[in-house]
Amino acid sequence: MSNFPMRHVAKEGHTDLFPSYPAPSSSDEQTMLVGSTRRSFQDPWEHQAFYRGAHMKVLVTTTGRYCSALTRIDLHNLGMQRNETSLPQIFHAVNTTDRCAISFIADSQFPTVYHNGDELLPDVVIVSSMNDEHHCRMTGPSRLGTMSLSPADLAVASHVIVGRELVTPTAMQRIKVSDPQMIRLRRVHESACHLAANTPDILSHPEVARAIKEQLVRAMVGCLAEAASGKGNAGSHLRMPVMRRFEQAIADAEGQPLYLTEICAKIGVQERTLRNHCYEYLGISPHRYLWLRRMDRVRKALSLAEPMGTTVTSVANDYGFWELGRFSVAYRKLFGETPSTTLRKSPEDVKGEVQFGAAPSRVPILL
Repeated sequence: MSNFPMRHVAKEGHTDLFPSYPAPSSSDEQTMLVGSTRRSFQDPWEHQAFYRGAHMKVLVTTTGRYCSALTRIDLHNLGMQRNETSLPQIFHAVNTTDRCAISFIADSQFPTVYHNGDELLPDVVIVSSMNDEHHCRMTGPSRLGTMSLSPADLAVASHVIVGRELVTPTAMQRIKVSDPQMIRLRRVHESACHLAANTPDILSHPEVARAIKEQLVRAMVGCLAEAASGKGNAGSHLRMPVMRRFEQAIADAEGQPLYLTEICAKIGVQERTLRNHCYEYLGISPHRYLWLRRMDRVRKALSLAEPMGTTVTSVANDYGFWELGRFSVAYRKLFGETPSTTLRKSPEDVKGEVQFGAAPSRVPILL
């Protein structure tokens, strides 16, 4: 028996609640077409905005040259993405659709990934839906895959493929998947991404799209059918409410400096408790996390400002940095350039698109 919760699922059809970026102005619903998009980035700001199906915030956690790529594929009712990054990073994501989504390590040769405080093993699939939250920490270059179906489409497909209806779980789950199923999932996902990167026009051929979609849906349902062996981390789930309040407090203060004492008071936890949670989920202290986000906001503000009407001092002060000498030293160590150099650059210099694997600019680091 699957440990997916059973409930009535309408089968009248499907509407897409997995909109492309930017979202449609009139509604979050639109018809998914057949097609693919692949984009490369030299900074995390554009990357996180292009990601679909979740609100994502990215912080890179080591020095070096950053590049990333995102591949998105739509095959009627099936949506999928592959996310590639060149440097270690932390990201916080909140799902924005009620589609049943699975996430997994697309290439097991890459360094360790931690998801909500636990190591994400190569044979584990994360199953999630609307409003589920993810804190992911990559310890090196990474390649992650996702796929999603609407609840109605999942119910129909699973009834045909495995003889019973599977529905989206009410709480995020980790599923340990057998080797054959995991190999199959990675193989078909990689094949589709390879086509999107090298011969994207072939995906618009109706029969090719149908054949690829069938393999992908079968691979996804095959993994979900093994949910009975999936075991969540009880401690991780107990700590999630604190991390959720932590991230919400940061979001509420977007664009304003936020400090540890204030945030602990706002979310109602002791500093020690928050510190322990952050080390587990993020691998760093909450103080370092907040400081890094402030520095990242300074860089973004400098990169978008008009050089003739803005000073480094005024921007630094706006984000709570008053010792300009120390700030400038830390900034250069983090970003590989002085604040004044960033200010003189045009937004295109900072946020221009490059090919994945090229040599773009530096991004925030943690020491």
